Amino acid sequence: MLSVGVVVVAVLFAAPFVFLVAGALEAGGRVGDILVSEAIRRPLANTLLLGASVAVATMVLGTVLAVLVGRSDLPGRAMWRVVLALPLVIPTFVGATALIAATGRGGLIPALPRVEGFAGSLLVLVVFTYPYVFLPVLAKVSTTPASAEEAARLLGHGAWRTTLRVLVPQLWPAITAGGLLVFLYCLSEFGAVALLRYDTLTRSIYASRLLDRELSLTLGLILAVIALAVSLLMRRGGESYTAAVGRGGSRITLRLGPVTPVAFLVCALPVAIGVVAPVAVFLTWVLRGSGTVGVGYSGWGDDLGFLVQPVVGSTAASVSAAVVALVVTLPVAFAQVRRPARWVDGAAGIVTSVFAIPGLVVALALVSWAVGAPAALGWLYQSFPLLILGYVLHFGAQSLRGGAAALTGVSPRFDEAAATLGAGPRRRFLAVDLPMVLPGLLAAGGLVLLSTIKELPATLLLAPTGFRTLATTIWGAATDGFYAEVGIASLVLIALSAVLTWLLVLRGQTRR
Repeated sequence: MLSVGVVVVAVLFAAPFVFLVAGALEAGGRVGDILVSEAIRRPLANTLLLGASVAVATMVLGTVLAVLVGRSDLPGRAMWRVVLALPLVIPTFVGATALIAATGRGGLIPALPRVEGFAGSLLVLVVFTYPYVFLPVLAKVSTTPASAEEAARLLGHGAWRTTLRVLVPQLWPAITAGGLLVFLYCLSEFGAVALLRYDTLTRSIYASRLLDRELSLTLGLILAVIALAVSLLMRRGGESYTAAVGRGGSRITLRLGPVTPVAFLVCALPVAIGVVAPVAVFLTWVLRGSGTVGVGYSGWGDDLGFLVQPVVGSTAASVSAAVVALVVTLPVAFAQVRRPARWVDGAAGIVTSVFAIPGLVVALALVSWAVGAPAALGWLYQSFPLLILGYVLHFGAQSLRGGAAALTGVSPRFDEAAATLGAGPRRRFLAVDLPMVLPGLLAAGGLVLLSTIKELPATLLLAPTGFRTLATTIWGAATDGFYAEVGIASLVLIALSAVLTWLLVLRGQTRR
């Protein structure tokens, strides 16, 4: 029974890639024309350029910040551990909306140049994605073996030279893993680049999804192949690293001295741009109110009833996605830990690989399938179950990893003891395994919930008519120019994301 469940889950998660391939094959001879057309050359070049630039910039910024917080005498390091991770709570398209409004002619700070194009996209994505490098590198900084550093100091090397030649090489696996994750994020980015008017593959896919389905599917397949290749590179890099030094000795501490103000500025700028500025813009919009009376939210003191439906929609969708993702991926996690085999690892690899495919591409594949489905399944198009399926396929890897980690922490001896007492497999799982792994499963489900509540492009494609979330409400209000509504909805979304991020990500950092 477990084997059947694992196979079914693997087939389900392989479906988006299959649909993309089938859609591209339907294009027939057009595929060759599409691959050499201007419709793909420029967006593809822009996507790769932006992804590579953001990845390199975040690798540098995230590493510098992690070393300053983890290995220097910077004042307030405990505070910076939390504050520097706060850009995680703001979706990139929300931050882009605020920074666009804050800069250029007619902006809140007209002296600053308008944030748009490649430069604007680079700034926005770096500011809101560097925590993907900062957090794992900071964790590694706190646990690196110290014997090599001690040996370098005995040979007369100073703290700065030891940091560059001994510490940074040990951090390199975490740095590259974070950089590749940022690159994947940039491949899937839609909202921010669309607002900033930078032509990428995701913009082309979204623009052509109705008028040229073959083009959108072909572009989606190309983006999926690139994302899968990066995902495989991440797995290969992670598996090849092994520590080569012992744990003895003492770790170095960088004495900043006269460069302390510069270090403080380096830490403060990302927070100012990525957190303080957007929140200030949203508060200004709310307090200033809307110039369009009687349409949407008008400003401070106005009725907030219009937020009820988006909050309920976001809650229902994210909680449903989290629960379904846990239920769907748990058989694979259980088999991977308790009954390891190559084919089980293959099934887990399929589930994990879909996480690398941009949510917009996953949604496009589901829309393609739903439109061409038999009449009996026609109701699935733009339905709530199809929306939840899209979330589960895209974020299921998070629940799989969390579930496998939770099961790994439970000794098989408990299960064996229950078996000697005559308990069957189902009873052993419900009475022994499930209560022990439940905290880990809840944390994994929480990660799915956090990702879902901020998701935009898949929601735009898959959501039922009239269904609203906070993300789609912000997107629609920004498109229509109702900035007071954007402000209050963004503040609510940031508050919800902040609570979840604290519980799931930051709380562990403050305990180090």
